[in-house]
Amino acid sequence: MITGILAFVALASFFGLVLGLSAVIFKVESSPVVDQIDTLLPQTQCGQCSFAGCHQYAQAIASGDAPINKCPPGGDNLIQSLADLLDVEALPLDETEAAHSGPIVAVIIEDTCIGCTLCIQACPVDAILGAAKQMHTVIENECTGCELCVAPCPVDCIEMIPIKQTISNWRWPEPQYHTNNQAASTIYTTLDQVLAENTQA
Repeated sequence: MITGILAFVALASFFGLVLGLSAVIFKVESSPVVDQIDTLLPQTQCGQCSFAGCHQYAQAIASGDAPINKCPPGGDNLIQSLADLLDVEALPLDETEAAHSGPIVAVIIEDTCIGCTLCIQACPVDAILGAAKQMHTVIENECTGCELCVAPCPVDCIEMIPIKQTISNWRWPEPQYHTNNQAASTIYTTLDQVLAENTQA
């Protein structure tokens, strides 16, 4: 029995070593420009830009295969940030990608849902809860409004509704990113820092 355990440990160690060396030898270096673009993108993985995810869209932008204005969740702020980063002209948001003017969220009509789980499989951010033949529900805070769950639904029980802006969900506009031939950076100033500076003055 001890011999078997030792043999198992030896095999596990050998394959672990092989995998570790393979990861080092065959490591694919990522482009710094792609990484910078990907950092600016909202990471909703919604597919509204016609790419599978934000990283793929970043690669397409970096290679010149896609314009910088195809991300509705990022909006005009993102377009300006990408234009500053890449030193190109800012473009208006592609209207074919902007099906709505504000944030929206998916809502499942409980009485109509048949629990087919097709919407769960389509959701790129796992914002839908449910089980087979059970009513599903959407986690509003996780939903990015990508609308990818609407088409697969066989009973049309998913509606996209605008999110009403209230005191609890209102946020300051995202900071603008500016570059002078350098990597984009963001400076965050908190209220506590401002108060501390005023107190010292």
